Amino acid sequence: MRYIEFRDSIQKALKRKPNGLTWAHLRDQLSLPYDRPCPEWTRQMEQKIGLKRDRAKTGRAMLWRIVRVKT
Repeated sequence: MRYIEFRDSIQKALKRKPNGLTWAHLRDQLSLPYDRPCPEWTRQMEQKIGLKRDRAKTGRAMLWRIVRVKT
């Protein structure tokens, strides 16, 4: 899987769920082939598509969401 495919699939999933999803939910829903997200790709998505990761209110998981969409 290339970065662009990864980014686009994450972006589509998070647009459908504006309150966000955890990495585990994204990985399972999208059948991603990675146990953990690539830190470099994650940083790129933070800059390019407005990805924001915050601690979920319950538990230790990070909640992924889109805070702005750059065109």
